[in-house]
Amino acid sequence: MNVVCVTHAYPRWDGDVAGAFIERLVVALVGRGNAVHVIAPADAGKGGKELRHRVPVTRVRYAPASWETLAYRGAMVAAARTPWGAAAAAVLVTRQARAIAAVCRGADIHLVHAHWWIPGGISAWLARRTRRPYVVTLHGTDVALLEHSAAARFVARHIMRRAAVVTAVSSYLAERAARATGLDARRIVIQPMPLDTRVFTRISAGGGGVVTVGRLTQQKRIHLVLEALARLHAAGRTLALTVVGDGPERANLERRARELGLASHTRFVGAVPPDRIPEAVGDADVFALPAVGEGLGLAAAEALLLGVPVVAATDGGGVSDIVPSGGAGRLVPPHDVAALARALEELASDPESRRRAAEAGAVLRRRLEPAAVAERFEAVYRQALDA
Repeated sequence: MNVVCVTHAYPRWDGDVAGAFIERLVVALVGRGNAVHVIAPADAGKGGKELRHRVPVTRVRYAPASWETLAYRGAMVAAARTPWGAAAAAVLVTRQARAIAAVCRGADIHLVHAHWWIPGGISAWLARRTRRPYVVTLHGTDVALLEHSAAARFVARHIMRRAAVVTAVSSYLAERAARATGLDARRIVIQPMPLDTRVFTRISAGGGGVVTVGRLTQQKRIHLVLEALARLHAAGRTLALTVVGDGPERANLERRARELGLASHTRFVGAVPPDRIPEAVGDADVFALPAVGEGLGLAAAEALLLGVPVVAATDGGGVSDIVPSGGAGRLVPPHDVAALARALEELASDPESRRRAAEAGAVLRRRLEPAAVAERFEAVYRQALDA
């Protein structure tokens, strides 16, 4: 099959995390004999055509170099609320649509796969004169936008109802998107993005305490892990904590660790490249995922691949598609610090939980290995072509 992939996040260099999961899917599709052409935004004036890992990529220019900052920084929604950001976003959507049409004119393209309904899905819809069907994949931030904007719901309803197939990376996101747009949830195909399973070859031997991985923002709620461990410490059970990641909340979290008397038991190691996550998680006893509203919770999946049991807070989020509620994991109420503390202590104290985590990880490996995910998307594409 010949596919155009349109996305606002795609790696700019090896090791770049922006859209790395999309590149894994694209490379796996190419490895299975498909042809994929990627269309993505330029970054600060760096646009044009390139070949990455045998995949042609067109980086679309949409503004003066100093204004090309909508993508790759995790701030597209906030930027688009400003006058200059809204103008730049409108130009980006239009020019990506033109790029789709240009690729379709120059090659025998079968369909367009848009990641995120905005901006990619809008670009795919604008390029509908090419008469190629389009698939839209929902990843999380685009679904959250639907719940806060009537205008977004109006546009998304239009885009998704005209898509040949809509997919979502978790059942949680599919249900939220269906409620917001009036789409039949049964129409939405649930398919997570692939993991780079090649780097997850070690299994935790235990003894490393608690580990959490993520960008240090308020949404990730790492402070709840500190408060849970302070409860255990006060009760005579001390667990070390390793925090992997960086972000605007790091200074506040370091200060909170000192206030709770946990500074000597807590390490902040900063951000690490994706291929070093197994090393950073090390021989953890348990992985903590206190964030709620996660589209899927790939960090939890990575922990299970390493044989580390997971405690996750859940409000019905996508993490429940990944983390078992017993054995290799615990799902706790989103604001219950006492329940979080109990779950961390239970799993850290039970060596059998690591064996069960390794078993759950083996199942996830088969499910989220890139070639397996690519095969499932081929079936989605066939469904789109038959629609």
